[in-house]
Amino acid sequence: MIYSDIAITAFSLAVMNDLFGFKTSLLTRPAFWTSYAIILPFQFLTNWWLTSRNIVMYDPEAIVGLRFFSAPAEDVLFGFALLLSVMGLWEVWGRKGFQRH
Repeated sequence: MIYSDIAITAFSLAVMNDLFGFKTSLLTRPAFWTSYAIILPFQFLTNWWLTSRNIVMYDPEAIVGLRFFSAPAEDVLFGFALLLSVMGLWEVWGRKGFQRH
């Protein structure tokens, strides 16, 4: 499985989990999109810094090739999936009263 496949799978699982697993429907809420709009520029800045200095390099055979600020589009999908998943867990645990054992 190449990096693109993994990124698309993570994105798809996060969306499906939001809508049908956690049933939080964060994707329909302005608060999620506001959070994403705040985080995305920092993700682009960090990815640009790491990739433009060759601190992080990607095999051209493993990515689609579309880049945003020198970072592959797959990183944007991973960032989206991470934010959606974390916010979904936060919502679920807040609803259920997460208990530490």
